[in-house]
Amino acid sequence: MVHECIVLAGGLGTRLRSVVADKPKCMAPLGDHPFLYYLLQYLHKQGITHAVLSLGYLSEQVISWCNNTALPLRVSFTVEPEPLGTGGGILHALPALEGKEAFIVNGDTYFDVDLAAFSRFHHDRQSPLSLALKPMQQFDRYGSIELDAQQRISAFHEKKFCAAGLINGGIYLTNTDFLHSLSLPEKFSFEKEVLEPGAAAGRLFGFVSDTYFIDIGIPEDYEAAQKVLVS
Repeated sequence: MVHECIVLAGGLGTRLRSVVADKPKCMAPLGDHPFLYYLLQYLHKQGITHAVLSLGYLSEQVISWCNNTALPLRVSFTVEPEPLGTGGGILHALPALEGKEAFIVNGDTYFDVDLAAFSRFHHDRQSPLSLALKPMQQFDRYGSIELDAQQRISAFHEKKFCAAGLINGGIYLTNTDFLHSLSLPEKFSFEKEVLEPGAAAGRLFGFVSDTYFIDIGIPEDYEAAQKVLVS
């Protein structure tokens, strides 16, 4: 089981500003706590002992909250000097890890994946990079993903209406040596420059988990999260 995780929490959150105007997305309030509280509780329950928060926009709010809150796991911070894209934020956080493997999660997404089972899947296939996939029906907000019989990712499809399919749930498991081997630039898109070429080369695997999933990036789903995560 892998016990470290990078949490990508540096985005601008433009789609959520109509309801949360002065905070980064991970600090959007749900009940008495920010969304990040529920995400860190989930990671702790799944066996994560060290989370590296990759921050950017309004990072001081996140750091201040963490430093003044009793958290269930150890937290480190990296702050982007400028927006580095989804991939750059990951690379910038790698030096803060203590081991060679880590989960990567989006700081605005809660996907109730069994991380121990995901880790076994990843290691059984000797995968350099695995994705947790969510089955979904009647969607057009996400691109869809195809798997072959060995659960290798064979294709990523652009966003369009899909009656049923698999989406990228925003949880990854990878080896840091694999990312360093790609000779990536400082600023780049993880999706375009790692995931799509990796799938084309037959190197990526998809772990399907039909469990609770919510992305609070738009107001409607932020309101839905209020009803489920707050108890």
